[in-house]
Amino acid sequence: MPKPDRPLPPLDSPSRELDGSAPFLHNTPAEACRDRREQTISIAGRSFTLCLPAAADELLDHPATHAAFKADEYLPYWAELWPAAEMLAGALLTHAWPPGACSAHRVWEIGCGVGLPGLAALSLGMQVTFSDYDGTALRFAAHNARANGFCDFATCQMDWRHPPLEGRATLLLAADVVYEARHVPPIVKLIQQMLAPQGECWLVDPDRIHAGRLRRELDRERFVYRETPLQLDRAPAPFVCGTLYRIRRHRAAAGMSRHEPS
Repeated sequence: MPKPDRPLPPLDSPSRELDGSAPFLHNTPAEACRDRREQTISIAGRSFTLCLPAAADELLDHPATHAAFKADEYLPYWAELWPAAEMLAGALLTHAWPPGACSAHRVWEIGCGVGLPGLAALSLGMQVTFSDYDGTALRFAAHNARANGFCDFATCQMDWRHPPLEGRATLLLAADVVYEARHVPPIVKLIQQMLAPQGECWLVDPDRIHAGRLRRELDRERFVYRETPLQLDRAPAPFVCGTLYRIRRHRAAAGMSRHEPS
């Protein structure tokens, strides 16, 4: 996509920063993503304008990325808008929420990147905290939230292996977070730790090869979940399929089977 005709404004600092207290976090250098682009996404009758790095692939060759990968096998995947994020935002916006339900939700987006699902939640009136391993991703997410007219949100730089909260999120959002096998156990542990007793995690996976391990880990930890197949037509990009997992604690899901496709 071409760069916008006018320069984008400087990135804002995150709003109401929270400390994830992780042993290793990363901040992609600002100069590595000085060139930016704008992209407008229309979902369920709503439009969101996003600011992203202009050349995400170039970040992979940056010396800071090499150092982060050596230290913790980290790569800046946050700089792309992945199909799962669009599918998750669409699932939120098309869901039939009961009256008053949205304003009561304390939402955490895990691995938010540029923050599209969190923006969708904000547009519904939910209380949103954007979280990511990379502090620069949070700067983009905060900038995007403000650029779309939202000012009441929080950010938290955190490693999902070290969740900062105990049972406070009523809705956890996660898009394409189990792209490596090593991520599955900590993600399930994070859900166990951060989800409120009556809360729910909405996790969208683009049917990657580790989805089976995710289901096994959820079963092992006695979560209950429903699966909903999703599709995304990103013309001219390839058609993408995925699955929405709506995950709850066992004791909070009376009448819900351990694994019930919907």
